[in-house]
Amino acid sequence: MLNGKRKICVLPGDGIGPEIIDSALAVLNHVASHAGIAVTVSREPIGGEAIDAHGTPLPERTLQSCLSSDAVLLGAVGGPRWDSNPPHLRPEKGLLGIRKALGLYGNLRPVKQQPTLLECSSLKKEIVAGVDLLVVRELTGGLYFGEPQGISGEAGSEVGLNSMLYHRHEIERIAHKAFELARRRRKKVTSVDKANVLEVSQLWRKVVEEVHQDYPDVELNHLLVDNCAMQLVLRPTQFDVLLTENMFGDILSDIGGVLTGSIGTLPSASVGDGPALYEPIHGSAPDIAGKNIANPIGTIESVAMMFEYSFDRADLARQITDAIDLTLADGYRTADLARSGGKIVGTLEFTNEIRQRLN
Repeated sequence: MLNGKRKICVLPGDGIGPEIIDSALAVLNHVASHAGIAVTVSREPIGGEAIDAHGTPLPERTLQSCLSSDAVLLGAVGGPRWDSNPPHLRPEKGLLGIRKALGLYGNLRPVKQQPTLLECSSLKKEIVAGVDLLVVRELTGGLYFGEPQGISGEAGSEVGLNSMLYHRHEIERIAHKAFELARRRRKKVTSVDKANVLEVSQLWRKVVEEVHQDYPDVELNHLLVDNCAMQLVLRPTQFDVLLTENMFGDILSDIGGVLTGSIGTLPSASVGDGPALYEPIHGSAPDIAGKNIANPIGTIESVAMMFEYSFDRADLARQITDAIDLTLADGYRTADLARSGGKIVGTLEFTNEIRQRLN
């Protein structure tokens, strides 16, 4: 078991980011102190907050603090006030930049239906009951980073260009990650592509099949991305690990918010060869910022993933998820989960209820 000192770089970001980060840190500090883990936290700006204060979405000090930490915890970035900025001054560039600088090549997004929240999903109970899947998304390639890219041409006749580009080694390493994680679960990987149309997907499928030879105990299936989107809402319990390229994973993982009833309940971990980054998958929700109504579950669950993957303390991760389950089972809800009934409380109150159940 891992004890001792741990340094965490915290990036609150924009909108509800600071609020949900405060909730997550309250839980993190509670668990760490009881486990004898000394945690040092440094707060740094990113996204819109960093643009306003430093003229860039990813200041050098923020980057260096992340690189020197054991893990990074992020709130959310973005908001309408920066929508008219040029591409290099958009808040999202800070997130893409930190992923690239840290070498975070894989994003892990668990989607697990909690029995107490079955009423929250817009799908029928019998469809979502028992959902427990993990989206493993490649992060460094594809349309978001491929070159050439940009907007060119004279006003009135502009051309927008993005390139979907994948190298063999990028596909190999994320495929290995997916198969390794599947071995810890139900040993089934579904690889998502568009191999009937895209050459880059044909390479993706070929390389994934080659990597699969190292994991004969894991079942491998292939699905086209459009069919996968349909299957996720028709029969989501068929999936264990979903392996996707960058953009497909970005889109498909948000369907998890429909399956669980609220995107506010979903955490994620971005992993590579250095410090991992943990964040909820929802956005900055500027319309509810400062109102004490944001759902902190996704961020607190991200802290649980941090204990499991960065600190090698799956036992502490389970304490956190169990406390969340108990809080929900006792009827406490944030506003976005009101459809399942129960007592509606604010962000701070919900966090305190979780803390009371941690022991």
